Amino acid sequence: MDPQSALFYVFSAILLVAAFRVITVSNPVHAALFLVLSFFQASGIWMLLEAEFLSITLVLVYVGAVMVLFLFVVMMLDVDLESLRRGFWKNFPLAATLGSVVALELAAVLMGGFRLSAPVQGVSASSAAPVSNTLALGESIYIDYLYPLELAAVILLVAIIAAIALTLRERKDSKHQSPAEQVKVQARDRVRLVKMDAVKEAAFVSQPTTGESSS
Repeated sequence: MDPQSALFYVFSAILLVAAFRVITVSNPVHAALFLVLSFFQASGIWMLLEAEFLSITLVLVYVGAVMVLFLFVVMMLDVDLESLRRGFWKNFPLAATLGSVVALELAAVLMGGFRLSAPVQGVSASSAAPVSNTLALGESIYIDYLYPLELAAVILLVAIIAAIALTLRERKDSKHQSPAEQVKVQARDRVRLVKMDAVKEAAFVSQPTTGESSS
């Protein structure tokens, strides 16, 4: 076995274990950390496949930005684990059925990629023009899959607008800010200057001397 195959099996084994722990661990912070580990293993596999652009993008975008945001959100939220665990076994049969259907659909789609295609007659690897994977990925996304990309962008835009609308709604049990009112604020509305004397004489209070009785 060559070193590349050995590294592939190591990365794949760690990836499967980390992905399984993401959905089985009870602590959400630990689940996010296991997801970070799975992203690193997937990045290593892409590096073995000579997809350096996808590998670095996965590390920089997902591990460096998205997962850090997830960790901050999970650690700041007061997650009630007991309420999350209620009704788990009640909904487990339906969830297992849907998961099995999704897994079978993915297997049916991906099985075609494991079949070796027949080599093109008259074309050798040495005669082919060298094309970087970044250029090939850009041509594939923005030429062959342009409409699905635009559709995904529209769906993400709608999701962002919905998330902002749900976050900015006025609720009685939470504090909110009004950017329009903040922009209209002026200095004289927030600060009041009071003119006071620099020195103020203390009032003299006479104290009774010893031996004097107060009437």
